[in-house]
Amino acid sequence: MTTNADESPTRTRRAPAGAAVLREDVTEAIRAAVFGELAAVGYARMSIEGIARRAGVGKTAVYRRWRSKLHLVLDIVSALAVQGLPAPDTGSLESDLRLLYEVTSRALRHPIASQIVPDLQAEAARNPDIADALQKALRDGQDSVASSILAAAARRGEIGAEVDQDLALDLISGPLYWRAVVIRNPKLPGGYLGALARGTAEALKAL
Repeated sequence: MTTNADESPTRTRRAPAGAAVLREDVTEAIRAAVFGELAAVGYARMSIEGIARRAGVGKTAVYRRWRSKLHLVLDIVSALAVQGLPAPDTGSLESDLRLLYEVTSRALRHPIASQIVPDLQAEAARNPDIADALQKALRDGQDSVASSILAAAARRGEIGAEVDQDLALDLISGPLYWRAVVIRNPKLPGGYLGALARGTAEALKAL
């Protein structure tokens, strides 16, 4: 009886062909190239060709991972949501807010972020898929940290346990994104973050 070679227990299984293996270093190079292209030319003018050229790979390497530039950007923007910000735990509401604002402000002042966020916000007005992904990345991640700050403040008795969560989250998260997206001026006046933290803390306590 003849045994099929593929069924032989002594046959060494071959590794999957190249199409089945995606090198992580190439994937990361493409992701970095997307941020670079978004900052340089914006979403509307961004192309798979430009991304591949910036990443130093062929277009095929990009298409093997994402079927279009929309799916590529949605994947990268959505990934921002799971990274999250560390929840401050300094022992007081005002200092927790100050630390959150310092971290968020540094991120929004980054040259690439300062270009990408407003551009994607403009695209979000025309594309509901981008709008959903952007909200998840920017709003949900920020709200998770802000909710932790509120919960800690309630446990310490600094704010009421029945505070309006939606209003509180808007008070915490709104100002810096207003400056980043609407005013589009990354430079903050001296003492701005400290004053913002104090004012927000007092407003939260008054709710």
